[in-house]
Amino acid sequence: MKLIFIYGSPGVGKLTVAKELSKITKFKLFHNHLTIDLGVSIFSFGTKEYRNLVDKIRIHLFEAAAKSKIKGMIFTFVYGVETGAKDTDYEFIKKVVRIVKKQNGKVLFVKLSAAEKELHKRIQHPSRKKFGKVRHVKSFKSIRAKHDLDATIPVAKHLIIDNTKLSARQVSRRIKEYYKV
Repeated sequence: MKLIFIYGSPGVGKLTVAKELSKITKFKLFHNHLTIDLGVSIFSFGTKEYRNLVDKIRIHLFEAAAKSKIKGMIFTFVYGVETGAKDTDYEFIKKVVRIVKKQNGKVLFVKLSAAEKELHKRIQHPSRKKFGKVRHVKSFKSIRAKHDLDATIPVAKHLIIDNTKLSARQVSRRIKEYYKV
């Protein structure tokens, strides 16, 4: 299985791009907010209990998908390194890579970025309400103050795309071409 791991700041267009990429690759789409919304229905966001539940569900899904015969999967994720804290996101990512590699699969990393002004515009889009996503510039700025949302996952190969002025279709085509999926 090939796992396309799309990450970036809230509002950068991860899900929009992932949906478009899923159409042209026929890869399955695993939208991370499905697990987030489940987790916060039981525990407060960010608590140890919340994180354990969400990580276990995600890991189990990655294991099942990697063992199956599906061609590929697309996963969306906000990677943010908290100021002065242990990088727990990277620990999670290393687990995911190990799981996929163990089944002779490959993780293909894509980092999306956009100009701050464009992120502020996108954050407020009504479509974000459905999944309990960050929807207010003030909340976004608060998260950005505590986390480095522009951090790059420290892995060897990456595709980094500034999609400020690109459509989801253009970005998904670049991903497909770059990784030959």
